[in-house]
This record gives sequence, C-alpha cells and structure tokens, in this order.
Amino acid sequence: MSPAVTRTLPNILITGTPGTGKSSLSRDLAERTGFEWLELSKLAKDWSCLSGFDEEYQSSVLDEDKLLDTLEPKMTNGGKIIDYHGCDFFPERWFDIVFVLRTDNTILYDRLQERGYTGKKLTENIECEIFQTLLEEAKSSYDEEIVHELPSNSQADATSNADRVVSWIEQWKKDNVK
Repeated sequence: MSPAVTRTLPNILITGTPGTGKSSLSRDLAERTGFEWLELSKLAKDWSCLSGFDEEYQSSVLDEDKLLDTLEPKMTNGGKIIDYHGCDFFPERWFDIVFVLRTDNTILYDRLQERGYTGKKLTENIECEIFQTLLEEAKSSYDEEIVHELPSNSQADATSNADRVVSWIEQWKKDNVK
C-alpha cells in the first residue's frame, strides 16, 4: 500500500469482457464482505455521466471525466468494489487489487447471445476476449503485481473466485491495518 493511502479497507476493481461474470462476482463479494459495490454502468445513468448513445453498438457513451469526478470522494475510505468492462481510465491510486475475469470463447459467445448481442457488438466482444484485450489493458494500467486473472466459466469458478477474493481481503487487512 502506498504511504499516502490511509484507508483501512482495500478497493477492488473487477473487470473483464461483458458476460464474464463481473456483476455476479461483485454482488457476491458485497454480500460476503459488506463492501460497497459500485456497478458503474448503472451509476453512470443514475449520476447523469452519459454523453450520448452509440447506434452502431447500441450502447450509451460514458462521460469518463464526469464519472471520475463523481467517484473520487467515494474511493477515499476504501471498501469499494468497482465493476466495469474497462479499466484504463481509472486512477491507479484507487485500487489495491485488480481482478480480470476471463471466459472461454464458446461459453462467452452463448452468454452474449442470450443477452441479445449481435453483429459487430458480439464479434468485437468475442475478439476482445480472444486477444486478452482487458487483461493487457489492466497490466498496462496498473502495477502487474496487483493484476490477477481469474477463470469464469462455471458456477464452480464463481464460487472459487469469490473465496479467493475474500481470502485476499482478509490478508490485506492483516498486512495493512495496524
């Protein structure tokens, strides 16, 4: 932990391609730890941090600067779980650990189709997973020591991942809270 950081609980980033299980893991962690889950896709709407709509991808366009300004005071004390499909625009100082969820392409394809993804949106998200785009983004945005890849193909993976993160939190508290 950086000497300038005095929080008593860690902040966690859960990232990965859409459909990899970020929200499920975040929800489970929030229930198990009491941490506050900040589901950015939802909060961006609630906080009016959207700057438009992308017709090609059928999705809202995030106003990153406005979102970051709104989030900044919330991140100070720790105990936050951020769930988002991107990570390169967040300040490095916000997070003590970053988990990148990864899903087998065929499983992910089915999950995204079930969500109604089609065409370019479906193809590009599958390619993002194939080329490890979000894993590479995380590794280039944060100290590689805090970036951890987690498989997210099954319910067994989800349970194991939650157990792993909870164990990490307990160790962080032992190492950082005196």
